[in-house]
Order: sequence, then C-alpha cells, then structure tokens
Amino acid sequence: MNKNTLSVVLDYHEASKHRLDRYAPGPGGLDWANQPDPFRRYPGTSICELPLRRSPLQISFAEVRCGQRGTPAAMNLTGLATLLELSFGLSAWKEHGESRWALRCNPSSGNLHPTECYVLTPTCDGLRTGVYHYVSHDHTLEHRAEANATWGSELTGGFVLILTSIYWREAWKYGLRAFRYCQHDCGHAIAAVSYAAAALGWHAQLLESWGDTLLAALTGVARSSDFAEQETEAVDVALWVGCANPPKYLDSLQAAVALTNGLHFTGQANRLSAQYVPWTGINAVHHATERPSPPAAGLIQSISWPPLAGIDCPQDASALIRQRRSAVDFDRVTSITIECWFALLDALLPRSELPPWKSWQRPACIHPVLFVHRINGITPGVYLLVRDPSVKSKLQQAIRADAEWTTVPDAPEHLGLYRLFAADARDVARQISCHQNIAADSCFSLGMLAEFGVALNEGAWHYRELFYEAGLLGQVLYLEAEAVGLRGTGIGCYFDDALHEMLGLSSHAWQSLYHFTVGGPIDDPRLRLLPPYGHLIGRWVY
Repeated sequence: MNKNTLSVVLDYHEASKHRLDRYAPGPGGLDWANQPDPFRRYPGTSICELPLRRSPLQISFAEVRCGQRGTPAAMNLTGLATLLELSFGLSAWKEHGESRWALRCNPSSGNLHPTECYVLTPTCDGLRTGVYHYVSHDHTLEHRAEANATWGSELTGGFVLILTSIYWREAWKYGLRAFRYCQHDCGHAIAAVSYAAAALGWHAQLLESWGDTLLAALTGVARSSDFAEQETEAVDVALWVGCANPPKYLDSLQAAVALTNGLHFTGQANRLSAQYVPWTGINAVHHATERPSPPAAGLIQSISWPPLAGIDCPQDASALIRQRRSAVDFDRVTSITIECWFALLDALLPRSELPPWKSWQRPACIHPVLFVHRINGITPGVYLLVRDPSVKSKLQQAIRADAEWTTVPDAPEHLGLYRLFAADARDVARQISCHQNIAADSCFSLGMLAEFGVALNEGAWHYRELFYEAGLLGQVLYLEAEAVGLRGTGIGCYFDDALHEMLGLSSHAWQSLYHFTVGGPIDDPRLRLLPPYGHLIGRWVY
C-alpha cells in the first residue's frame, strides 16, 4: 500500500491514543449550547410515514442467534418499517428534571449517534422508487431522489441500506478520537441490521464492490451544497437486505454505477450546530482510509465451527432488541455461571451462517483479552479468546513469555479460551479503562486486541474495518448480556498502550481498538423511562 497513506493512518492512531499521563486531544469541555442535533432531516423532501410495530415477531432471540428463521416477512413497506425500527429506531426516552433524551436500538458512543441510514428501494406499497433517508425520531422516510426506471428490476426482492457517519456529532464531545468511535458505531449498526433482518427471516449482506465514491453519489452526500459547512457525511458501507442473497449482478461495479444514472436530489440538510470546531486529524485519516471501488479482494471466513451453544432465553427477539441499554454502573455482586459465560463467548466466534457474521464474512482479526472478576467456577485473572486458531502461534510469540496459556477446564475445545495470568484483575482493568469503575465492578470486562499490522498492509481502508469488527463484537455482547439477564456497555475511553504493555506488546503488530464490560446493572432511580414513539399520536401500530 502507499507508504504515505499508511503514515497518515499510523500518525492518527498514535495521536488519538489516551495515555496514562495525558488524554487524546479533545474539546476540553462540553459546549452544550452548540451540541449537534441528534437527528438529521432534509426539509423540502416528500415524507413517507412508516407503520410502527408492537406485536411480537413470534421468534425468540435464542432462536435467532442460533440461525433459526421463521417464515420470511413480506418484502413490503411494513417489513421495511420493522427492519428500520429494530435497527435504527428509538427504543425509549429518558427524563431527568427538565432534560429529555432518546435511546435507540443501535448503540452509540455517548448516545451521540453519528450513523445515518439511507434506503435504496424499488416501488413498494406506494413508496416511489428511489433514495430515501430514515428519520428515527419520526419513524419516517424522506424521499431524497427519484430513481431511473431500471431500479425496479435491479432491486427486485430486497432493499439496499447505505450507512454514513457525521463525524462532527462525535467530535463535539470526543475531539480527535471521534473518528474511531464513528467506525465503532458503524459496526454496531451493521450488526443491528443483521439481527433485525434475521428476526424477520431475511438475509443481510455487505455489497463488497460498492466503494466510497459510489456510495457518496447514491446517497447525495457528495453534494456539499446540500449541507451546512463542515456538516457533510462520510459514507461507510452498503448492505443488501432481502429474502435471499443479493443478485450476483448487483454486487458488480457496473450494475452499481448504473443506479446513479438520472438521480435528481431534493431537500437541504438541516443545520446541526451553530458553530463547528475543525479537527484536521480526522479529515486526514478520513481521506487516507477511503475505500476504493472495487477494493482489493478480501479473504473470506472459512472455518467450520460446531453449532453455537444454546441459551435459555424464550423472549421475543424484537422485545430483546428494543430493551438493549448501555449500563452506567454495576453492583459489584452479580456473578455469571460458567455455562452462560461459555455460551456468550461462543457467540463471538465468526460463524458465517449466523447473525451478525453472515453479514460480515471476514476472517477474525480481533481477539478479546478478558479481565475475569465474577464468573462462577472460573479463577479470576486475565484470559484470551482466540477467535481464529491459525493466529494462536502469532499471539504466543507476541505476548510476554511468562503468560501461562492454560486451557480452561470444562471449556468447549473449539472455544480457544486460555488463561494468561491468574490474579485479581480488578485494579488493572479499572486503571486501563481510564480509571472507570465499570471495568472492575462487572462480571468481566475486556479489550479487543486486533491484528493491526497485517490488516493495514492489505489497504488503508482496513483501518475502518477493524473498528467495524470491534463494533460487531460489541453488539453481540450487548444482546447476549441482555439475553442472560445482565447488561453491557462499550468503553471507548481506555489507555491503549497500557494494555499493550501489560501483555508485553511493543509494536503496531497488535493494537487494542475497543473495550467492553458486562455485569449486573444498577439503574438510576432518578430517571424516568418513557415509550419511544408516544409523541406520534395516531400512527398505525400493528
């Protein structure tokens, strides 16, 4: 790859690290009067109100996670509405005093939600063919562009979702590190779409040939005149969602480019903030990691895993997806059974036939370093889950020589779970995660160790994809925790090199890209929880 491009990525990665003696560059305080609007809208477009679903899908989360599917939902406006609600819609409102804020089904760093969703659809139940933008607050589709006549045949049997990121939403709070968090959230969103599609009996799959330039043209985000200064969006990925896998011709560059012919966009994006603070490092890494059309061919996940361990969770999948929350505190008492822990870790293995990995189809590049605190039958300490057996020898060579590499009694043989150090790991987990108690007061916490150097040598855009994979793992952990009566939360603030030093890592070959923690939550009694769409009076609910 281009050495200058690699240098830009590595410079950004180092500059955006939190360190024990200083934090990554940030705003230094929160300018609440200038907080970005969490909802993108396009005034001047025609609007389609979507039906809201409250009846169960008649399939449990336990069935969905194991790959079972009921009768596929009809590929109509009602089905699309349910998919969007369970992927990007509101899950609740919270109130405290005079403050009120929305929660969504897809998790986000700081609840800032930089990810936007665009839908390419054929004519559907009165919905005209074209490009639409989803507004989660109103559960509506805004018609951004009329499409040419060929769309009706080329998109038969499904929809295309294109995800974008608004960097400023995250940079307002997190400064330079915001680029990382936007990529995490894209990974969360990919997984959210994958689980929602599976619950509907549908398939969701990345369209590999659709690079950034094409996605920007299809969504209209390349039209800088439609946006306030510095409030444009960066494109991420395109996903096919349908009753079957995407038509082969659709994942070709020629077919995708043909979709851009004759698009006429309407509407102007709403202004999100009165003022904008530029972060040149974000702009630099954004340009350095642009994804070509088509990118170089990637490897496909091909490991054959045993069936996923089952869990006891009869709850309807849609209900569990809606109840997902990010924990803010843990009780320091709750423990998890060894069986539940093994099943949760098993769900992190990239089985290509199960959500969300069916949508990803990549070799595992990330391997969780686990800080075990309260798991019945497991000695507290530091553990490692090797998600691809072929990289175990690399990890053994990289990690410090005094690591035990002890297999865990009673763990399934395929799990690739090893104890590195037996010890009370609470203090080190807390310190590494920016001195946050949530990393120590839980049942376990973890850092996501990525095979960083190998990925970047394949292309700079893989920097983004590593964070996507971390976000996918995060969404699995969120839902698996809810399914066993616990709660999880992502940890974006951690001291990158402190974890590397603890493991004896000294180069860019391996880097930690996301942290997470799971435990028994403590809810704040001061907060009121309100229904997500109570403000939509008279909307069709079925």
